[in-house]
Amino acid sequence: MSSMDYKAEAVRKMQNYIREHITEEITLSALSTAAGYSPWYASKLFALYTGYGPADYIRKLKLSVSALKLRDERVKIIDAAFDAGFSAPESYQRAFYKEFGLNPKEYAMKPTLIPLFYPYNIEIEKERKMKEIANVFITLTEKPARKVLIKRGIKATDYFEYYEEVECDLWGKLLSIKSISAEPVSMWLPKKYIKPGTSEYVQGAEVAADYKGEVPDGFDVIELPAAKYLMFQGEPFADEDYCEAIGALWEAIKKYNPKTIGYEWDESNPRIQLEPQGARGYIELVAVK
Repeated sequence: MSSMDYKAEAVRKMQNYIREHITEEITLSALSTAAGYSPWYASKLFALYTGYGPADYIRKLKLSVSALKLRDERVKIIDAAFDAGFSAPESYQRAFYKEFGLNPKEYAMKPTLIPLFYPYNIEIEKERKMKEIANVFITLTEKPARKVLIKRGIKATDYFEYYEEVECDLWGKLLSIKSISAEPVSMWLPKKYIKPGTSEYVQGAEVAADYKGEVPDGFDVIELPAAKYLMFQGEPFADEDYCEAIGALWEAIKKYNPKTIGYEWDESNPRIQLEPQGARGYIELVAVK
C-alpha cells in the first residue's frame, strides 16, 4: 500500500474501534493505539479524512445511538444521558437539542424525522476489477402490503446519480423512521409509481399499510401490494469492495431464470436494494409472480 493507503487504513481502524465501543468511554489514547500512530497525529489524520475531530465524531454518533434507543425502547432520559457518556441529563438535553432541533423527551414521545449521524468508513482507493461471486444465496420471501415514505430525485437511475440530486444526509434521516423492515430501502420504481419529472431510483422507509403518521416535508407516500420476492445475497466482502460486490451480484441476477422454480419476473413491483454491508454481503430483492 502507498503511504496514503496506510493513513486511510489507520482512520478506518479508528472508525471501527469507535463503532465497536460506542457504548463505552472512548479515549484518544485508545484510538491512537488502534491506528498505530501518536495521539496527536491520529487525531490530525482522523479530522483530515472524516471532516470531524474524534471527540465531535464520537459525540454525534453517541447521540444518534441514544436517539434510536429513545425511539424504540422505554428508556428514561437520565439513563439515555449516562449511556451516551454525559454526566448530567441537562448537558445531554442541550447537546441533543443542538444536534437534532428538539429535546429528547419530545422525540421519545413523538419520534419524527431527524438527521441521525451515519458515517461511512473511509474507502481505500484501489484498482477495481469485476470478479465472479463464488456463491449467491437465493431465498423466496414475501413482503406484506405496505406504504413507503420516499424521497424522489430528478433523473437518477442509481445511488451515485441520486445523491447528486438529494440532500447528502438523507440516509441518516431515513434511519430515524421506524420501519417495518428494520432499515431503509433503495428502490427502482416501475413507471406507474414515477411522477413526471422525477427519478426511477428513490430511497425511503417501509411502514405499515395503515400508517397515519407524519409524512416529512419533501417526501411522498406510495402504497405497495403484498408481493413475492427473490432475495439475492452475495458473499461477505471488504467494505472498500462494495462496487465489485454490487456489479457481480447484478451479473448473477441477469443470468438467473426464475422459471426454473415456477416463477417469472414481476415488473409491476419495485426492485429493492439494501444498504451494502460487507459483513452480510450485498442484497437485492427482485419481485416475482
